[in-house]
Amino acid sequence: MNRISTLRAALVALLPLATIALASPASAQSPSASPAPAASPTPAPAPSATPVPPPAETKSPADSPAASQSPTPPPAAAVQTADPFGEPFTLEPKKVVMLKGTANWDSAFDALIEAFKQLTALLDKDGVKAAGNPMIVYTSTDDTGFTFIAEIPVDQDVKNLGKNMSMGNSPDGKALKFVHRGSYDNMDNTYEAITNHLDDKKLEAKDTFIEEYITDPLKTAEDKLVINVYVPLK
Repeated sequence: MNRISTLRAALVALLPLATIALASPASAQSPSASPAPAASPTPAPAPSATPVPPPAETKSPADSPAASQSPTPPPAAAVQTADPFGEPFTLEPKKVVMLKGTANWDSAFDALIEAFKQLTALLDKDGVKAAGNPMIVYTSTDDTGFTFIAEIPVDQDVKNLGKNMSMGNSPDGKALKFVHRGSYDNMDNTYEAITNHLDDKKLEAKDTFIEEYITDPLKTAEDKLVINVYVPLK
């Protein structure tokens, strides 16, 4: 896949270790002072009466649930934020309005945004609401650019189709699902990881791959994009 760039070298940071030395001074008391603390045994019984409540408090289980609550949220949060990477997925065909286009890699994202704008303007003009997330289907790629189909799912046929527009169905079949977070320019790293995953699993992908834009690309900052990448398998 020419969409993928070369691996970047990983940087290793060395963490310095600091050693802390603790010193405790010892002082000697004169034996002449020992008779003076003879009065201390009298206040000793007073604290001996106070220890009676503490054991009763330690026996009560009221404190244990509070402590058990704290470790529970972290694992739950970790599971919720984990993104699928190479998860088996079955693509279901959807009715879509589509626009075919071509673009160079240097202006790739601008070309995709323009395609989505044209399709969105068409839907607004016809009063048709989108029935799913916008998608890009890459049909071919080379070193300089690529051909693509921009698609928006709909529940009804759209009229007044413009140039290079048509109605059709989105891709279907078995695929692997990956998730990309961040800018479109950084997707090279995602596709590189996908290629490594396919090589490790000895899986063969088709010539096309699909990007589903979970965040609205027309309203979301580019570095905040969330994109599902589907790789159809042979």
